[in-house]
Amino acid sequence: MALLTSAGIIVKIVLLILIFFSVVSWAIILFKLFQIHRANSESERFMDFFWKSKRFDAIASQADRFLNSPLTVLFNEGYGELKKVVEGGEGRADSSILSTDLGGIENVSRALRRATNSEITRLEKYTTFLATTGSTSPFIGLFGTVWGIMTTFHAIAASGSTSIVTVAPGIAEALVNTAAGLAAAIPAVIAYNHFQHKIRVLVKGMDSFSTEFLNIVQRNIAGK
Repeated sequence: MALLTSAGIIVKIVLLILIFFSVVSWAIILFKLFQIHRANSESERFMDFFWKSKRFDAIASQADRFLNSPLTVLFNEGYGELKKVVEGGEGRADSSILSTDLGGIENVSRALRRATNSEITRLEKYTTFLATTGSTSPFIGLFGTVWGIMTTFHAIAASGSTSIVTVAPGIAEALVNTAAGLAAAIPAVIAYNHFQHKIRVLVKGMDSFSTEFLNIVQRNIAGK
């Protein structure tokens, strides 16, 4: 604290910026840990329920139990589009209202893709700030350090003293910024890589669910 109170205004501003990056990064880390944990756990529960259930309408009636799962969003979008296509095809002579020729299956597929893209965007929200913190914080800290060293050398030149007692405090306060930059960047980079891995796993799960959903539709409805 003594070093910080005696530091120059530029060094203090740089340090405040790094503190801001660090605090916001940790807030995002805690939020994403909670969000992705809920998404994983509820996705597992939803898949168990999905395969145990025999009808889409029964699944839809219980979907509110898994609101934090991206698979629930995909199911709701796919099932909603499926109902529109079926209702739109009532009264037609051709009973295969979901055939590829009529575009029904493609409509459901597009709805699933839209929902997948929407969920990917939601899961990746705020992670770019972690990437920004990890890539820029060390350089911001380095800028503060360089500025502090420049100020120290200027003070040495003005005083004419090269004693270690004169030089050490200025160098020490300058290096605080480098340490602060690394302290902000390292957790952000680790968290960003961790979340990207978890999100990729969830995306693979969404792709698999979309494929299974379409297969079920084609087998049980389009084939009638």
